[in-house]
Amino acid sequence: MGLGESMTTGTGEVVRTPDERFEALPDFPYEPRYREVDGLRLAHVDEGDGRPVVLLHGEPTWSFLWRHAIAELTARGHRAIAPDHAGFGRSDKPVALDWYSYDRHVALTAELFERLDLRDVTLVVHDWGGPIGLRLAVEQPERVGRIVITDTGLFTGHQQMTPAWEAFRDFVAGSEDLPIGMLVRGGCNDDPGDEVIAAYEAPFPTAAAKAGARAFPLLIPRTPQEPGAAEGQRTLDALAADERPKLLLWADSDPVIPLATGERFAAALGGEIAHVLPQAGHFLQEDQGPLLGRLIAEWLEQL
Repeated sequence: MGLGESMTTGTGEVVRTPDERFEALPDFPYEPRYREVDGLRLAHVDEGDGRPVVLLHGEPTWSFLWRHAIAELTARGHRAIAPDHAGFGRSDKPVALDWYSYDRHVALTAELFERLDLRDVTLVVHDWGGPIGLRLAVEQPERVGRIVITDTGLFTGHQQMTPAWEAFRDFVAGSEDLPIGMLVRGGCNDDPGDEVIAAYEAPFPTAAAKAGARAFPLLIPRTPQEPGAAEGQRTLDALAADERPKLLLWADSDPVIPLATGERFAAALGGEIAHVLPQAGHFLQEDQGPLLGRLIAEWLEQL
């Protein structure tokens, strides 16, 4: 498999993953749509018709994570849009660690909403897709009508991180060649198999291409004074008073953001977890992907 094209743009050095690395992905026949933003080629999947459902991935995954949900949603008459954040999936990957920031990820996601003129969106978030998407939902309420929250949270600098997460952060900080497949396997309740793990590794042809995956854990503010904490607090406060419909789904065996943490987050938002998905780890989309997609579709049909 190719090692990627390294280019210099106004963004600096960028890796573009060769298309051949994305051939014959299991259960993921979806073609990418591309757009150019500030010299970067950014990718997203856009399938089906009907009301838009935007699915935001987190660390260290990409739109492939949502393949089972996309199949369920499109089969039930919805339009499913799943972007790859800059540095992930089929999107370009700046190699400078300090290029990545919370503000920049939010801005690039907002640009996609504007480019596609998305309205009345059902926003589905997971992991780092939560801080990005939930902030966008607060800052652009005219575009987001409903929110689905899965195994994520908001970072205010006050949040308590688990020992497992602290160990993970230290591991990432000291690792220039992040073992993507190992991280995904470790976050699943059941081993998804080598073919699926290879699909998660496919976007990263070199160690330099993994800067985005290395950056996400390091962007989490651990005190209220660090960058992103104030924005996280504002988002949390706004959502607690927000009356838009929200569906909270959580895995029963998440080692990264445990169910008890999810219950506290739900309470902080003035709600509760609607469904606990059985035999599911942090990547509940892998362990219970079709069930997750059905629960979202059935909820939308009841609104």
